[in-house]
Amino acid sequence: MKQLITILLFFLVTTVQAQQGSLSGKVSSNGKPIVSATVVLKKSSSKIMTNKEGEYSFKGLIDGQYEIVVTAVGYISHKESIVIAGDSLRVVDVELKDKSDDLNEVVVTGTMKAVRKLDSPVPVEVYTPAFFQKNPTPNLFEAVGLINGVRPQLNCNICNTGDIHINGLEGAYTLILIDGMPIISSLSTVYGLSGIPNSLVDHIEVVKGPASSLYGSEAMGGVINVITKNAVKAPLLSVDAFGTSWQEYNIDASFKFGGKKFSSLLGVNYYNYQHPLDKNGDGFTDVTLQHRVSVFNKWNFTRKENREASFAARFVNEDRWGGQTNWDKTFRGSDSIYGESVYTRRWEVIGLYQLPVKEKIMLQLSYNWHNQNSYYGFTPYMATQQVGFAQMYWDKSLGKKHNLLLGATYRYTWYDDNTPATLSADGLMNMPAKTPLPGIFIQDEWKFSDQQTLLLGYRYDHDQHHGNIHSPRLAYKFSPDQVNTFRASFGTGFRVVNLFTEDHAALTGAREVVIAEELKPERSFNGNLNYVTKVTSDLGLLSLDFTGFYSYFTNKITGDFDQDPDKIIYANLNGHAISKGVSLNTEMTFNFPLKVLAGVTLSDVYQLNDVTNGTQKVTQLHAPKWSGNYLLSYNFPKDFVVDFIGTYTGPMRLPVQPNDYRPEYSPWFTIANIQLTKKFNNGFELYGGVKNIFNFVPKYALIRAFDPFDKTASDPVSNPNGYTFDTEYNYAPLQGARLFVGMRYNLFKY
Repeated sequence: MKQLITILLFFLVTTVQAQQGSLSGKVSSNGKPIVSATVVLKKSSSKIMTNKEGEYSFKGLIDGQYEIVVTAVGYISHKESIVIAGDSLRVVDVELKDKSDDLNEVVVTGTMKAVRKLDSPVPVEVYTPAFFQKNPTPNLFEAVGLINGVRPQLNCNICNTGDIHINGLEGAYTLILIDGMPIISSLSTVYGLSGIPNSLVDHIEVVKGPASSLYGSEAMGGVINVITKNAVKAPLLSVDAFGTSWQEYNIDASFKFGGKKFSSLLGVNYYNYQHPLDKNGDGFTDVTLQHRVSVFNKWNFTRKENREASFAARFVNEDRWGGQTNWDKTFRGSDSIYGESVYTRRWEVIGLYQLPVKEKIMLQLSYNWHNQNSYYGFTPYMATQQVGFAQMYWDKSLGKKHNLLLGATYRYTWYDDNTPATLSADGLMNMPAKTPLPGIFIQDEWKFSDQQTLLLGYRYDHDQHHGNIHSPRLAYKFSPDQVNTFRASFGTGFRVVNLFTEDHAALTGAREVVIAEELKPERSFNGNLNYVTKVTSDLGLLSLDFTGFYSYFTNKITGDFDQDPDKIIYANLNGHAISKGVSLNTEMTFNFPLKVLAGVTLSDVYQLNDVTNGTQKVTQLHAPKWSGNYLLSYNFPKDFVVDFIGTYTGPMRLPVQPNDYRPEYSPWFTIANIQLTKKFNNGFELYGGVKNIFNFVPKYALIRAFDPFDKTASDPVSNPNGYTFDTEYNYAPLQGARLFVGMRYNLFKY
């Protein structure tokens, strides 16, 4: 009997084992198979990848209930409960929906036309207002400092003006665009970005590396393109206001109105800081006092066949000053109490019109007027600049493989100031600089397979003084699959230097500017290599973006602060200059509500001067070898969000004087901020936190702050080292930890 029972049990077990089931199916999106999608069976812990047909298959599954989870880069994850019973084949096909992540974002900066970021042969980084809202700032000049490899450099401890460095190159090599047009001129980089209402920004696109073949000579280091909102899609009402414990107050507001044929967006930015503080005890304001009003109005028009047409205008008025805390406007331009006072007024208009023809032909127009009335101590700088810009281009598809872009540009710059830059050769007459710059460009985007794209570009400009300017560019993209992308780009650069509009150091009242010879144009050769990949796992999605960059300058104009502590000497480079490095951006989005972002940039920027015994290497000022950013963001229940975000900066070389007690290199430091946000269902948000939570403040700043006009600097008894007052020793804001609180509200009309 026992033997019979044993035989029956053996037969039953083998029968059950023989009835193991299987599962298969196909993963697709919009009818196309998705390759390398990850399919996980939670109960069995089995995981496989789909093949080139988007197919998957599991075998040997015992009876029971399973949860199938399908994930793929660029798509919304799919979860589904299934039951396996008997030895039958269960077929489960999965249709994934596109995910609105960075792979599907539309960018225009790399190629001057709208393409998916994934398809662009030129690497473009995209940042939305949601990113910048994790550390609210009163202007875009400060906000872009959160981007890895992009560094707003304050060039003056007193007036707090500066420029934007990309990959270690000075601000003059960074081209700032608004809606694709060079509306921010060299005279007004910091002022132009300060007055753009954040509520009007749709997103910001950053191209690091050469872009001269499309945008001209100023794009040698990179491009920052501020894309404003389309009035049709903007909220009916948007408000963002905050204040800090330092009594800084900022408000951004926009309102939409319109009719059947148009939509208009009106935005206002107001910033006020009128509370001078001197926490480091040197007798000078730690932060420049500012009073700024900016008004922006954009119109989008509805036309037949969805043709584009828009018009925008902006006005900025700002009054800023810094200096000795007992300074007031009665001392403006005097030599008794030191102050740096800048009055700025600026107008801008931008127009875009698609011609009413069958072909896609776009016309872009812009004009800006910028007036600066300023005193640096008792040194006046009075300047006016007007820039008119016109561009027309033809976007034409030639079959399925070629997309041609052919265009012509004309840029006219009128500039006048009270410096020797606009004097006649004999120094007796004022002669405003008038610079016409016509140009043409052509670009062919050749997609010779689904995986490979080659971009060939060429630009020709003609400068009245320096003749013909040729700017070729080549870019190549290889995407073997939907996960990995390789890009390479090469180009040349050309730039005519205007010290007084590009280098704030030339305006300082603490040093004499010496132009040793006629400054020749700068020329460079540039190259970038970029690799992007997405890695999926049980934890979430990891994004990696790696870039190597290299620029070689045959001539580079930089201020020499080393020869004489009383002077800044400018001359042509007797040798060559190099800017090289690597950067890495990482982003980890977990399956639970945590996002971690980290970036690092390693750069080496220097010039090699030819000297009698060989070459002399000189490291560029204000160019840290290491820098980066980080972000930890966690969404708690009930719509509470905590963001910990910051930047870190390695040692950078600073302008020091002979026998200076201040170190030549700055220390490592980090500026970190923490913010708590509560979101409500009606579009209302409350937020608050701490800026510069570690309270980092530079130990040294001004030298001889008690004698800003150097009235006793020549006294060997009181000043045995011969120090002179200098405002250029700067590597971080002098503003310590401070609380902030604010609110946001967006009202959409459905």
